[in-house]
Amino acid sequence: MREKRKVAVGRVIIGGDAKVSVQSMTNTATADFDSTLSQIRELERVGCDIIRLAVCNNDDLASCRKLVKEAKAPLVADIQFDWKLAAACSELGFKKVRFNPGNIGSNENVRKLTEVCKANGTPIRIGVNGGSLQKDIELKYGRTAEGLSESALCHAALLEKFGFYDIVLSVKSSNVKTCTQAYRLLNEKCDYPLHLGITESGAKLAGIVKSSIGIGSLLLDGIGNTIRVSLTGNPVQEAEVANKILGALGLKKNCEIISCPTCSRCKVNLSAIYDEVEAMLENVALPLKVAVMGCVVNGPGEAAEADFGVAGGEGKSVIFSRGKILKTVSNENIVAELKKLLDEHISENS
Repeated sequence: MREKRKVAVGRVIIGGDAKVSVQSMTNTATADFDSTLSQIRELERVGCDIIRLAVCNNDDLASCRKLVKEAKAPLVADIQFDWKLAAACSELGFKKVRFNPGNIGSNENVRKLTEVCKANGTPIRIGVNGGSLQKDIELKYGRTAEGLSESALCHAALLEKFGFYDIVLSVKSSNVKTCTQAYRLLNEKCDYPLHLGITESGAKLAGIVKSSIGIGSLLLDGIGNTIRVSLTGNPVQEAEVANKILGALGLKKNCEIISCPTCSRCKVNLSAIYDEVEAMLENVALPLKVAVMGCVVNGPGEAAEADFGVAGGEGKSVIFSRGKILKTVSNENIVAELKKLLDEHISENS
């Protein structure tokens, strides 16, 4: 599998040997500077590497003039039809613009925009969605994986016509199978970095499951350079889920809790213990694995890879590290004793 070319989105590199980055998109009114900046700060706090904003008019532009100066993460302008807005965003300091060349009028408009973006070093993401294919491609292929990948390549070819190659591609669909097939086809046909996502995936558990399956299956095969988990609701959850996907795949070092599903052998309230440990580790950024296990049968042995762990018992539980039992404690003191060890470890390694 050939390595993708590198695209610099401000300080974040997409493609090449760079780590997979996390993206999300604000859903506040962009013209509302205070609300949008507040959401940007929240996204930055939970590890969102790149943040996208819809820019629809001059009021949005006025707010963005200040937002690009205040944001720590690079900002991306999402443009639908107005190439002049996209050009203005490039001039303003956005680190990338997202649009489809076929949606902004004539080829001459595309040429003008590529000149502005090239002059400012602003990459372009071509974002193709299953519901917005060009009519000729939809007639030929239908809303299929072949149609999605062909559409993205046609849009890219139009930018290439004007000597612009600082491109990221995405081919999103709400159908997981269609979407992943489209990305696999596209991955074989080009060396542009790919932005992964299952569009309109839904909300809550349903959306998380669809996104995790689609994005995760591609990343496992080495496909994808940056991701967005699209969920209805607060975009902060998108970034949180995306980081957990990367962590689960070993693509990001983070603090991880593993726990058993419990059975009749469990004599402690493992769910409550898990919640306390999760809250304890919420803001810990160290690569740390902590096990919360229901009994000694599946405790130290099965969780031997854990840096620290607890295994419940009848009245007493054990605390272990890397499979070795460190101490036996009363069930009432499980969390407190574990916290002492974790605090000491975090202090020594921060």
